[in-house]
Amino acid sequence: MSLKNVLSAGVDRRSVLAGMAASGAAAAIPRRLRAQEQITLRWWSPQSSPEQLAAYETQIRNFEAQHENVRVVFERTSDEGYAPQLAAAFASGEVPNVVTHLPSFAVSNYWRNGLLEPFNDVIEMIGPEKFYDGANQIYEVDPGQYAGTGIGNSAANMMWLRTDLMEQAGIEAAPRTWDEMLAAVAAMQGGGIFGAPLPYGRNSMTSLIFIGVIHQAGGQVFSPDLQVAIDSDETRDALEFYRAMREFCPPGATNYSWGDSLTAFVSGACATGIYTGRVLINVATQNPGIADHVTCELYPTKSADIAPWTFNDFPSVFIPRAADNMEATKQFAAFLFDPEGYIQQLHAAPGHVLPVLSTIADDPAYQANPIIERYSDEVNKMASAAAGGFNLGWESTAHQPNAKAGEIINSNVISEMVQRIVLNDENADQVLGETTARIEEIMTT
Repeated sequence: MSLKNVLSAGVDRRSVLAGMAASGAAAAIPRRLRAQEQITLRWWSPQSSPEQLAAYETQIRNFEAQHENVRVVFERTSDEGYAPQLAAAFASGEVPNVVTHLPSFAVSNYWRNGLLEPFNDVIEMIGPEKFYDGANQIYEVDPGQYAGTGIGNSAANMMWLRTDLMEQAGIEAAPRTWDEMLAAVAAMQGGGIFGAPLPYGRNSMTSLIFIGVIHQAGGQVFSPDLQVAIDSDETRDALEFYRAMREFCPPGATNYSWGDSLTAFVSGACATGIYTGRVLINVATQNPGIADHVTCELYPTKSADIAPWTFNDFPSVFIPRAADNMEATKQFAAFLFDPEGYIQQLHAAPGHVLPVLSTIADDPAYQANPIIERYSDEVNKMASAAAGGFNLGWESTAHQPNAKAGEIINSNVISEMVQRIVLNDENADQVLGETTARIEEIMTT
């Protein structure tokens, strides 16, 4: 069977990925499962480009070929819509079996609310020795218990650059500091090209990117013991930088989210970008004329003595506790890391989701990709940045895991703060005080 009727709706509409004959390499489901009646496993993910869907089809086809009584159904969610969709599923008990590509802080939140099955068995099926050292640390919310694991790594706030526009503007090196960044985008802006596609909308991208800007100012949202620390001089500096960058962003940036920001750079409308490695495949397929002039660097910080801070949302895989057919569910979750399908999934957007298994990163089949070969320096740079990356659920190695991070992001309290101060010119002291109070309320409920 082939991929059919892939729909963009939420939890109440399905698109079916099904398959017949194929080979596979993951461990077989125990024989007693084969004797059971036909069962259906539901797989949710917000990542569903045509190339990714083709990879999912391979993974599902190979799994079904080994387990003839199992049918797997893929259902598309969205980056902005997964929270209410999953809330409805958890409330009704009609949960998917496997969820992938959600950020780690969402996984921690669901775990803290008792909604997830421990992932220890799946990690053992995959082989814990295959993971990069420390890869599962962020998922050990409770000692000895893993809420999920990574389906990949990401470096979501890389600075993307047009080297041809830099050359035309007389810019010899990538900006390292905010002052250099402001000078660079000012020099490259003009002739219908804007300097940058930063997001200013009331949405998760603005919140997540701005958390990075706070760290790039030397600040933090929480102290290591999870006391709210957003009301700081560093946050004020971050807001001033974000305000200064607004004039170099397109008018529509007021409402930008992930897709808008990505398109603004890939289309050539902006001289710089801020995104994961999905930029590479999109440029290659949508605007190949600039493909030889695209590179990436770590995003600048306030000053050279402040270390860069990479946002890694740790795209994850987890299992709802209420899922049926648990043994088959765990087998399928582990099978997602079978080399054939996993490498195809990574190749669907090379550099966008980076492997969490060292055995895959070293696999010649993974390396043999035209995008990875062409942009090997950029992919290696992103892999290194992602390996040392953080997010609101884990702001630094000194920080405790923050299981409330997902609720904070979903509340839009941080993006609202940005809009109120940067766009509406409200009093920063008042807004930061109110933002602190709102975050503290979330932390205590």
